[in-house]
Amino acid sequence: MPNPKGNPESIEQHKFKSDRDESLTERMNLRITKGMKEELLTKDNPPEFCREAIQEKLDRDKQK
Repeated sequence: MPNPKGNPESIEQHKFKSDRDESLTERMNLRITKGMKEELLTKDNPPEFCREAIQEKLDRDKQK
């Protein structure tokens, strides 16, 4: 049941928007060391940094 005091426009404001060719629809959890996490958190955009690193490794593996 919807919240009678809620604002439906606020839901639209919080939806994830991207200008990517392919939508980011999937999620994956992974374990990392405490040191890795601390270093990742120093990056401007940790999730994007991780996506780029994974994509670089996938591309390198395709070239083999």
